[in-house]
Amino acid sequence: MNGVLIPHTPIAVDFWSLRRAASARLFFLSHMHSDHTVGLSSTWARPLYCSPITAFLLHRHLQVSKQWIRALEVGESHVLPLDETGRETMTVTLMDANHCPGSVMFLFEGYFGTILYTGDFRYTPSMLKEPALSLGKQIHTLYLDNTNCNPDLALPSQQEATRQIVELIRKHPQHNVKIGLYNLGKESLLEQLALEFQTWVVLSPRRLELVQLLGLADVFTVEEKAGRIHAVDHMEVCRSAMLRWNQTHPTIAVLPTSRQIHRTHPNIHIIPYSDHSSYSELRAFVAALKPCQVVPIVRRQPYRDYFQDSLSPRLSMPRIPDSVQQYMSSSSRKPSVLCLLGRRLKRPRTQGVMFESLEEKAGQFPADRDSKEAKNKNLCGNLEKPPSHHPLWIKKRLFPDLCSKEWGGAVPFSESQKRVTVLTAPLGFSVHLRSTDEEFISPEAGEEVGVGPHVVPRDDSDGSAASGTQPARGHRDSPLSHGSKPLPLLAPEFSSLTLKYLLTPVKFFQARFSSRGFDRQVEEYHRSLLSLDRGAYNLV
Repeated sequence: MNGVLIPHTPIAVDFWSLRRAASARLFFLSHMHSDHTVGLSSTWARPLYCSPITAFLLHRHLQVSKQWIRALEVGESHVLPLDETGRETMTVTLMDANHCPGSVMFLFEGYFGTILYTGDFRYTPSMLKEPALSLGKQIHTLYLDNTNCNPDLALPSQQEATRQIVELIRKHPQHNVKIGLYNLGKESLLEQLALEFQTWVVLSPRRLELVQLLGLADVFTVEEKAGRIHAVDHMEVCRSAMLRWNQTHPTIAVLPTSRQIHRTHPNIHIIPYSDHSSYSELRAFVAALKPCQVVPIVRRQPYRDYFQDSLSPRLSMPRIPDSVQQYMSSSSRKPSVLCLLGRRLKRPRTQGVMFESLEEKAGQFPADRDSKEAKNKNLCGNLEKPPSHHPLWIKKRLFPDLCSKEWGGAVPFSESQKRVTVLTAPLGFSVHLRSTDEEFISPEAGEEVGVGPHVVPRDDSDGSAASGTQPARGHRDSPLSHGSKPLPLLAPEFSSLTLKYLLTPVKFFQARFSSRGFDRQVEEYHRSLLSLDRGAYNLV
């Protein structure tokens, strides 16, 4: 990863590790090469500053949301805040880096002095004529592209390297030409070759979209047989590919790079065309700027004090304003969006049936309790009592206190107005379950279903629930209404299981238990009910 956290500032350039950049608040991207975007993905959720072309590529290829991308015009100065209130600001100027489409250099000016970050760049004398650099400003810190900072590595200029490629192609007039490139960069070289040899350059659809954005000459196509020059991925240029290409048509390959690459086929030609500054160009650039210090960007590249004779006296670091310090420290304490989302997902969610706690009922106002008791008594007079061997009756005899509070001789209405799912019980009762986070619609009437009694006798004629004032109709000898039509919302085996849990004492739900232990206790309880049921039947 070739990026930096500028010390004593909230600025990060080509640096996308939030864990290591806890104090950074302003993030800048110099260009879209992969070694400068390590850690940058579609999940990025902080403001990011870059050039307009890089902004397009960033959203197009890395799917970074547009709401976080801040495109800054090249060649203009932009004022950005360095704290929460905007009391402290800095000026940033973007300059063309002559490296790849959208690549820029950043000139930062603020309480920290003047800092120039070159990113990857190929020096040209015209860079010194940029307004931001031609005013004689003192550069305190120069972050320099040291990719080719090696006195032993002699590189030709881009114009000379282009001439070498042209001469090579002229020596093979009947050959197709494969130019091995990275995903981004050297588009201007392809344009020059197309104009020189009056031929189309065949590109991939992705690169064609890019060159159309750059406004280059109309010399590019995606048709394979339209021209003799083909731009391919540099990884495709290998021995096996050369053998395959030459089986159909004589072909040569060109790798325009300053890197040391081993040739695997005699028709593979390496031309030292580089988008990085040579050692001599770096010397000229530093000598013209005379910065106070030079910091290499590429850490893996050996670096020595090659520019010591071109440096100005170093200045002491100015004090960081209090508002900026607070701005930097507060960012490290704020949890990220992903952390907040993870905490939310880890929260336990209530599943299954929700039961009203006894504490809630005990805390009701006296007037509410009196009105509910009156309703329950009114409803109780209209309900049929089940026979003595019925599980509800046995439960009332075994737990008189609990049942008097829970059922009140009949069924109290829930005060909650949440909507519910209506389930059909095999005993002829409509069982109402409260949903924790969903709303349901009745499939028969298409109406919203509100919370009603937990257990309501079924109607013989139309299956509608009896109201609190309407007497229950049906056979007087049995609580079951065989003529009622059940709602097809739950299978019978699940209905019996649901009712089985509903008929379990509330004390089981208030204790702490595991799901496995709870099921075992419920089974034991209902086995005891079954034995009592048989005893009561024998007595009858």
